[in-house]
Amino acid sequence: MTTLLAISSYFKGEAFLQQAKREGCQVLLLTEEKIATENWPRESIDEVFLMPDLSKTQDVINAVSYLCRSQKIDQIIALDEYDIENVATLREHLRLPGMGQSHTRYFRDKLAMRMKADEKGILVPSFTSVFNYDRLREFMSQVSPPWVLKPRTEAGAMGIKKIEESEQLWRLFDELGDRQSGFLLEQFVPGDVYHVDSIIWNNTIQFATVQKYGQPPMTVAHGGGVFTSRTLPPGSEDAVALKALNAHVIGALGMERGVTHAEFIKAHADGQLYFLEIAGRVGGAHLSDLIEASTGINPWAEWARIETAVAKGEQYQLPPIQQRYGGLLVSLAKQEHPDMSAYQDPEIVWRMNKKDHAGLIVASDNPARVEELLNSYAERFMVDFMAYAPPKDKPTH
Repeated sequence: MTTLLAISSYFKGEAFLQQAKREGCQVLLLTEEKIATENWPRESIDEVFLMPDLSKTQDVINAVSYLCRSQKIDQIIALDEYDIENVATLREHLRLPGMGQSHTRYFRDKLAMRMKADEKGILVPSFTSVFNYDRLREFMSQVSPPWVLKPRTEAGAMGIKKIEESEQLWRLFDELGDRQSGFLLEQFVPGDVYHVDSIIWNNTIQFATVQKYGQPPMTVAHGGGVFTSRTLPPGSEDAVALKALNAHVIGALGMERGVTHAEFIKAHADGQLYFLEIAGRVGGAHLSDLIEASTGINPWAEWARIETAVAKGEQYQLPPIQQRYGGLLVSLAKQEHPDMSAYQDPEIVWRMNKKDHAGLIVASDNPARVEELLNSYAERFMVDFMAYAPPKDKPTH
């Protein structure tokens, strides 16, 4: 029997675990003690292992190596962004298939992915590493502010700072001290932000769907508001161009198989598409639920099918795709358990059930109807539910 070990320091990936079990695998889960009581799909997990802190790499190596004395593990999967590097290290240590440490950096380290994309002729915002101060001064003299200081290995908008002038940057470096080399500085490019979510098998994109955020995630994270995303018509000019650019990025960075979540910006100034970042994982913030509502494809489940096919030496085939249009709204709520019963349109296909949050997904065959509902609901959410909390510099459970 094929054995998959899933590692996650956050509660997510239930559909992955369920699909892996349906594929006939023995499914093991390694997670942290503080989230052991979350609603994991226990019926799909053969055994759960707990550790106090999965960020301690050597402890994880020791624990999994000890587990291998009694279990023949065929593949290890990181369900969360923050476990990807540890899993890459484990794969190299245990000589298991999948991306190792150097390759993983192209899908985790924002500096590494930008440098590789730039080398391959892909348009990216002007950027520089935070290593050499003379180079930083040269960058600031050539690229007008505002700039954005980004952590190289955080997820989403976590830890990002918008910089208006050079003195603000130097004061931030004083605060960061030895941690500053873990950041990159880039030009702030105002524009519309899109995400392309893909499924890859044998170096070929089997599935890609294009969505457009309402406000850019960084704007929502730092200024408050309702997070939204909607499906783009697949034949639209932007969708066609973004799929082509996404394929260029995936090819340049060398993703052989798995899932990706990539983000791009269409600049207001010049109308060009710029590559922002890509991750070798399923998109967060319930974007996978949006994708399933609009296409019938669940990225978590397909990722599990790909990994089990690799472990078993079998081929992978994508299920049939349906084409509908979906829209997602999520907001931090001022109520602990917000009452969304006033939202009753028949297009609603999913409701969020999370403390201190409100969220809905709508789906329709008519993209204009999705747009209408998103605009209406976003305004209502602002009045009915929306709360704001300052963005965190570090993740919390």
